[in-house]
Amino acid sequence: MKFSKEEKDILTQKIQWYFREELDRDIGSFDAQFLLDFFSEEIGPYFYNRALYDAAALLTDRMDSLTDALFEIEKVTQYKR
Repeated sequence: MKFSKEEKDILTQKIQWYFREELDRDIGSFDAQFLLDFFSEEIGPYFYNRALYDAAALLTDRMDSLTDALFEIEKVTQYKR
């Protein structure tokens, strides 16, 4: 995953905040960026793939609803599928 400099700065600050507030430890900006890079490279793809699966499932549900809606307005004819 690639983040802009601004995003990396925000995420680094969030990691530092988490360590300070939840773990009662201070970590420097370099360590927080290193941890962010690790999670981005090693764990990020799992989140990315899960998001793709969720989006695909949502689109499938929406397409099924659309297909159902189209069949609801189908006109009766002698032709049978």
